[in-house]
Amino acid sequence: MEGDYSKINLGIVCPMANERDTAEFFVKDVLAECQTFEFKSVKFFAIFDNACRDGTFDIMLDISNDINELKVIFAPENHTVVDAYMRGYQEALNAGCNWILEIDAGYSHRPSDIPKFFETMIKGFDCVFGSRFCSGGTFTDSPRIRYLISRWGSILANFLLGTNLSDMTSGFQLFNTTLEKILSKGIFSYGPFFQTEIRAHAHQFRITEIPIHYRTGSHINDAKVLCDALINLWRLFCLRLSNDL
Repeated sequence: MEGDYSKINLGIVCPMANERDTAEFFVKDVLAECQTFEFKSVKFFAIFDNACRDGTFDIMLDISNDINELKVIFAPENHTVVDAYMRGYQEALNAGCNWILEIDAGYSHRPSDIPKFFETMIKGFDCVFGSRFCSGGTFTDSPRIRYLISRWGSILANFLLGTNLSDMTSGFQLFNTTLEKILSKGIFSYGPFFQTEIRAHAHQFRITEIPIHYRTGSHINDAKVLCDALINLWRLFCLRLSNDL
């Protein structure tokens, strides 16, 4: 591990719902991976809304009394998972975090991959995106159709948007305060495609990919989700044609 992390306030954004069996272990595993880096501060923002019905919220509230880094946020106004991420981003930015790590709960993203993000970011990047499809990345325990949609969706998005990332839909990523500029461009998707929107708006910054290990999808690619993705992909393509992307 090289680099000076002592001036960095790290925020970890993690929407949670019905994960009572793994939530406490997951938070502790994530924070443990951050402890070897001497950050100025670390805050874990666990975002909840009315989608949580199994008591995970109460468990997190209870352990937050013992884990100072854990900030439990209830946002009943959320209507989609995108709302949860946006609330988490804003909480982290408002708290003065200058690095913001986004990670999914439930171990679909592996906490042991976290150090690679920090070691890459410290080299001067604005965004480090986790990739399941670059060399060294893996995509396991998910339906074949989920793999095909993510893989070919990334290829199509790169072709239409002029981007050059192997994975345009992963939700494991690290930003500096460039995130605020990216979000100011506007996020219009209500589904997983918002990750592609973020990457499309980030192309002008210093970005890179690192391999991650991914298992089990946390959302379903139904017809509404795919329709949302196609509509917003076309919108971004039109923005590119008008030189507004």
